[in-house]
Amino acid sequence: MNNNYKKVYPNLWRRAKNILENDGVVVLPTDTLYGVIGCALSKKAVERIYKIKGRTESKPFIILVTSLKDIGLFGIKINKDQAKFLEKIWPGKVSVILPCSLTKWQYLHRGEKSIAFRMVGPKNINLFNLINKVGPLVAPSANKQGESPAINITQAKSYFNKEVDLYINDGTKTNKPSTIVKFEGNNLIVLRQGGVSINFKN
Repeated sequence: MNNNYKKVYPNLWRRAKNILENDGVVVLPTDTLYGVIGCALSKKAVERIYKIKGRTESKPFIILVTSLKDIGLFGIKINKDQAKFLEKIWPGKVSVILPCSLTKWQYLHRGEKSIAFRMVGPKNINLFNLINKVGPLVAPSANKQGESPAINITQAKSYFNKEVDLYINDGTKTNKPSTIVKFEGNNLIVLRQGGVSINFKN
């Protein structure tokens, strides 16, 4: 990355904030892979991402947050045992599916009555600050359905071209996707082993 690019990089994140606050869509580096990002509180942005990706409309997106308070925005209550587990793994590359049945959030849970959340920490400072300013973000991987996740901006642009409002380049990203887990009561079920291995029992 050249020095000129370093100088404008913060400006790109400020532009991303403005775009996301106005129902826009951005491709940017997440804590795992490049993602197609929209404000989770904007139904317009969420539906646009489904169209851009060609994604099956019944499949919910993972939502990025920075605190348990963010999860509360969606009417989700977490008991003490669940909170204790979440404190062990978050912030981190683990997406946790939690029940969410409110009709208000139908456009997010897509009738599944559950949503996966992942907490981003200050280690990923640009993304962390963006979520704190804009609110929770939907963050599916940057690819058309059935294609491999983009590992760089060139590949992402080959998928989406001008369908996306802004691209933020962070080099090549070949990380594994997040691990996905689900609570059944206080018991934990691992649905996908990704970048973090979950081997312990509750």
